[in-house]
Amino acid sequence: MIIQWLGHACFKVTLANGKVLLTDPFDETLGYPEFSERADWVTVSHQHWDHNAVNSVSGEPKVFSEEGQSSEGEVIVKGVGSFHDAQQGVERGNNIIFVIEAEGLKICHLGDLGHMLDRKHVEKIGSVDIVMVPVGGHFTIDAEQAQAIVGMLTPKYVLPMHYKTDFIGFPIKPVDEFLKYYPKHSVQKELNVEKGSLPDSLETIVLK
Repeated sequence: MIIQWLGHACFKVTLANGKVLLTDPFDETLGYPEFSERADWVTVSHQHWDHNAVNSVSGEPKVFSEEGQSSEGEVIVKGVGSFHDAQQGVERGNNIIFVIEAEGLKICHLGDLGHMLDRKHVEKIGSVDIVMVPVGGHFTIDAEQAQAIVGMLTPKYVLPMHYKTDFIGFPIKPVDEFLKYYPKHSVQKELNVEKGSLPDSLETIVLK
């Protein structure tokens, strides 16, 4: 499996057979370079314009945007309900955490999570290998909360997302705030991972 970051909360997960899953697609109005991606599956954590641009994705993908579990060919997708803010959705609505299982690996995409996880959330998410976590604060959890949640989920890889870059004008923090907790992080073009090659301890990777 190859994981690439397309910007914001959008990751491209390519399986060994060439099939593709995208998370939280955006369109060119966000500020990142416009992409034209084909996908077989798309997850949408919530219905905000910078996360739900399914129309920008080609290939007539199956879209997951709700709680519950579904099996679609090579993948199993489970949606876990949460909130986009710390007021149970009063400020910014609901958020779906997605657990994606494929090729013997489990990926957790936290979407625009806006609060700390409780024990029930952690139990529903279960054991995961890779966590994609927002770290920019303001609209989501901040770097300190993200670090605490990574500790709760104990993955082998953590991939930060939803942070300030030169492409966007959102009032969120850059990834450096989060990386203070992980001084041994690495920067990579993509993450190529297989079930039999997981590291013994946590690795933090910033995808270009």
